[in-house]
Amino acid sequence: VADKLFGPGADPIGQAVRVKGVPFVVAGVLAKKGQSPMGQDYDDTVFVPTTTFKARLSPSLGNFLSGVIFIQVRSGEDTGRALRAVTSLLRDRHRLGQGSEDDFSIRNLAEVASAQQQGADTLSALLASIAAVSLLVGGIGIMNIMLVSVTERTREIGIRMAVGATPGQILAQFLVEALVLAIVGGLVGVGVGLFAAQQLSVQFGWPMVVRADIVALATGFSGIVGVGFGLYPALK
Repeated sequence: VADKLFGPGADPIGQAVRVKGVPFVVAGVLAKKGQSPMGQDYDDTVFVPTTTFKARLSPSLGNFLSGVIFIQVRSGEDTGRALRAVTSLLRDRHRLGQGSEDDFSIRNLAEVASAQQQGADTLSALLASIAAVSLLVGGIGIMNIMLVSVTERTREIGIRMAVGATPGQILAQFLVEALVLAIVGGLVGVGVGLFAAQQLSVQFGWPMVVRADIVALATGFSGIVGVGFGLYPALK
């Protein structure tokens, strides 16, 4: 707000701002906080004294405030006690009887954050299961290709063993072939993923971040899948 009203780098302290025709003097600027868990921008906010708000900006409300009241507790252990105290106070101030329902709602942001985390964990588990099925299908494909390759190259294997190749060398040959096949497939997948991400970034204006360690981990995992599923054909 300070940047938009007075310009970046300007000192707004002591400057005057009019809200609904009422002049206010800037007493301070809060540090940047970003967004709330519900997507509200904390930095797009101006604070005024409650007494001034009721007297000058919205006198029709009387002793009531519209909108949301934020309450901060000293520690997480005090949250339950604070909820009970606030509920009791509001019911008393609103003169609600014993059997009357609350005419207000109290939301615990810790519970909201916990629910969002559970949703994120569920989505992560779903994506992980999809990835696992994809790896399983890809690994079975590699195993079938290598089984066909071993069957069709029986003569080559026999010639190699006849001239002195050991079973371990034959095993290593087919494991290397499975490894190369899997890594090439992984690199193709990385290329397709980067291209798709770049197109989405251009279309929707999203920032694109490529982490080399994640790319290397994905490619390495492809190689592990190739070796794991190529082991049976190589042993055969």
